[in-house]
Amino acid sequence: MAVDVVTEIVIDRPVADVAAYAGDPGNAPTWYVNIESVEWRTPAPLRVGSRLAFVAQFLGRRLAYTYEIVELVPGERLVMRTAQGPFPMETTYRWEPQGPGRTRMTLRNRGEPRGFATVTAPVMAAAMRRANRKDLARLKALLERERGGPGPGGGRTIA
Repeated sequence: MAVDVVTEIVIDRPVADVAAYAGDPGNAPTWYVNIESVEWRTPAPLRVGSRLAFVAQFLGRRLAYTYEIVELVPGERLVMRTAQGPFPMETTYRWEPQGPGRTRMTLRNRGEPRGFATVTAPVMAAAMRRANRKDLARLKALLERERGGPGPGGGRTIA
């Protein structure tokens, strides 16, 4: 059974701001509730072929995995993929303008569980959906809270 979870939210910030912040791997632990850390495995800046090691807590388990950037269209789309472990995953961010100063961000996680993970796939999908909703709500709150609040690069102002 494949897992395919799509979540979206409209953020009252321009596409450039949302894409710059959400697309910066260093900001992931700030807006993803379950991500504890991100470490570059290849030199910055982010580009197709970049590799990033993530450590997360999900369903009570510690997960360590490495994503590779497989598609990057600045300000529009970011796709990263991992093939390791019992649950290969692809994560896609998409940013679309929704009028002046507003952005629809879509977060999609899809994968094909293997082994024992096939049994727990429906539970994993439901947990991912809940987590993704919380993550996008947190991202929205961070970016809308203050024009001078957290910004691209982990703290710079986005005006």
